[in-house]
Amino acid sequence: MSELNSDIIRVNDLSLTVLLSTGARWPPKTVSKPTSQPLLISLAIPHDVRGTAETDDLSQSINYSTLASTLRTSLSPPSLSNLQPVFPSLEAITTRAFDLLLNPSSSSSPSLSGAWLKVAQVKPPLHCKAAGIESHATTGKETGWHAHKVRHFIENLECNTIIGVNPAERLERQRVQINISIVYEGGFNLEQDSVDFRAITRGLYDSVEKTGYLTLEALVSFIALETLRELYKERKNSTPKVIVKAAKPYALVFAGSSEVEICRTFEDYRGELEFPSSIVQVTRNFGESESHTAIIALGSNIGDSFQNIEQALRLLEQPQQVTEEGASFRRDAFLDIMNTSFLYESAPMYVTNQPPFINCACLVETNIEPLVLLSVVKKIEEIVGRVPSIRNGPRAIDLDIILYDNLVIDTRPTDTRKDLENLKGELVVPHPRMTEREFVLRPIFDMIPDYIHPVYHKTINTLLQELLFVLEDAPMKRVIPFPRLPISPQDTLPPPTLTHWTYPIPGVRYAPGAMKTHLMAILNTTPDSFSDGSEHNTMPAALKYVQDAISGGADIIDVGGYSTRPGAAFVSEDEEIRRVAPIIAAAREMDRCSQTPFSVDTFRPEVARAAILAGANCINDVYAFTGPESYPDSVETDGCMTEMKKTAREYAVPVILMHSRGDAGKNKDYDSFKYARDPAVVEGIRIELGKKVDAIVKGKGGARRWMVIVDPGVGFSKSVEDNLATLRNAAAVIADVQVGSGGDRRRNPLAGFPQLIGSSRKSFLGQILSAKHGKPCGPHDRLWATGATVSCAVQQGATVVRVHDVSQMHDTVSISDSLWR
Repeated sequence: MSELNSDIIRVNDLSLTVLLSTGARWPPKTVSKPTSQPLLISLAIPHDVRGTAETDDLSQSINYSTLASTLRTSLSPPSLSNLQPVFPSLEAITTRAFDLLLNPSSSSSPSLSGAWLKVAQVKPPLHCKAAGIESHATTGKETGWHAHKVRHFIENLECNTIIGVNPAERLERQRVQINISIVYEGGFNLEQDSVDFRAITRGLYDSVEKTGYLTLEALVSFIALETLRELYKERKNSTPKVIVKAAKPYALVFAGSSEVEICRTFEDYRGELEFPSSIVQVTRNFGESESHTAIIALGSNIGDSFQNIEQALRLLEQPQQVTEEGASFRRDAFLDIMNTSFLYESAPMYVTNQPPFINCACLVETNIEPLVLLSVVKKIEEIVGRVPSIRNGPRAIDLDIILYDNLVIDTRPTDTRKDLENLKGELVVPHPRMTEREFVLRPIFDMIPDYIHPVYHKTINTLLQELLFVLEDAPMKRVIPFPRLPISPQDTLPPPTLTHWTYPIPGVRYAPGAMKTHLMAILNTTPDSFSDGSEHNTMPAALKYVQDAISGGADIIDVGGYSTRPGAAFVSEDEEIRRVAPIIAAAREMDRCSQTPFSVDTFRPEVARAAILAGANCINDVYAFTGPESYPDSVETDGCMTEMKKTAREYAVPVILMHSRGDAGKNKDYDSFKYARDPAVVEGIRIELGKKVDAIVKGKGGARRWMVIVDPGVGFSKSVEDNLATLRNAAAVIADVQVGSGGDRRRNPLAGFPQLIGSSRKSFLGQILSAKHGKPCGPHDRLWATGATVSCAVQQGATVVRVHDVSQMHDTVSISDSLWR
């Protein structure tokens, strides 16, 4: 009971019997027969007691005996045979009590100015010790009483669940004590509104038992979300504050318990409050109601695995061409890939003497029935080249339907479901082994981490964390494949693979030296580039740079023909193609370049296509497929994104998508993002570039997630301090955190993407050095400064660094990798 800033007269735990139509431990047997039960009421009444203290005269005080008698007489039935009064809820009892105490028109009202009231149900719904309401009300001159604050509480809800990080705690459920307060500072009408204690306690008891969190922090967050979901169903426009405390009595030998307390509101869980019943809801309802959403996992470890997977994905989107003539198949059948995961390299399970697997998953929208979809994926396995072998053995391609909407399907006869040895030709959804396979859960987590498994009633995130806790396998790696280009125009298959890069999964530990930072060499073929204009704009000079860069340790050559520096001269599309395509084609003819990827630095679809036809393997776009005129609306201009996605999909090339705001020297204000914990510029990058990446990766015709590298745009539309903050916090750009504010809070759309950092010779380095040394510092004087930023980029986990001075920066990266990788 809260304290008031005056003298207080209290009545504590007044016991009385009431008739409650919502029941006690159990619901009433019939609606017409309310449950008689004990109730405890406590009062706190502000009153100046100094007059009574001086005279020792009770007439100047409040007779608490009269108050107690008034409440007992009015709220309790006069006899066991009299079933009146009946109260529909604890809120109704609270309302009646305030009427008796504070309503001037009530004959029993003692003319109080206000009161605190606590109504506690001591035989509440199962599994908790008490439930009730605490409220503060004051009287007005003409309006009667008004409740200012209402707190509903559930005390000592006891649940048994798997909770803890110790191995023994993962084997047996233990008791958890939960206390919940639901606080309304206003907007809760005691006469009209109510909270369903039974629904909350029953729901929590069932759902908490099925969890298996490692930490109390995760458990209390889950409890807060489930409680808010229940409240949201009834009163979406209210503003409750939910305070959750969860304690483990058996955690510490020399303490009563360990406990975590949090406070959450609707704002903390925007987008999660409506309980998802299907993948479609999790993915914001793509398509029409007739369509269904499924998750299909893909894996390969024979032949060119990357080419096999890309071919299988393309066949998935042509279901009518895949099926045999005469097959049971609707004429309007469609299957669209709406999202993809990252790509992973994993050690083989079960049968270990075979090559590593490449794994991924896709989210598809389709109107094909589950069993027919099974026949489609099996046919694709045949077409791509899967040869039947031992179970869990090598295969060119393996496709599995993991989830289909929120359905639970098992086509096997009931008496054959004892084990998983008879799955051939049958469909079991959700896939029965998904919870024991990291290479299945991780790709699904990339797309729908909050989807709730229809059997285990746990999110994909929870299932993955539980598996990782007990997993002892070698850590998986993420992979970026580069296609071998150019290819023959007559070739109908996806391009074969030239090479691939591996990079770490965030938060996963690897052996020292297991990962490396890749080096991108900058080849500007322009006469007016900010740092090396006219140095490499002839064929001999460009080819010599390419050879020197590869000898110096470059992993990829980035060729650009249009300067993006402020004030650069306009270059026509034809001229840009003339600058880059011949050099890439010539380089491709040199033996030393045969295994080195080339990227084309352009924002024009036709230039990108021409460069790819010449032999480029990657697109590097400073405007992230939206064109130079897209800021501030972040929408594509002249169909740029559509054409760029089409080219990237057709040739299966990785794409580098950079954060920018039009002219690199303008638009440096990030004040609208100051709400974030991280620097405003970091939040701005996550929001602005994230919006573009979502549009590029998600939806029909999207680029594969594993083909996207993000670039925070160091030196583009950022002040000196913003550039430093971006470098200093580069890891936060791709961190798995919540971004946005208010109703737009959501998971960082850049979470987990590989990152390129390009700080080489940038002007902000010259500004810093000039200010410190008092003299101009040109681009060629920024070598050591660049080295410092490259080392910082490695420490922040960059997958690629883009540099001019390859040999020197290769040394910098080598030492930095030894320090931090």
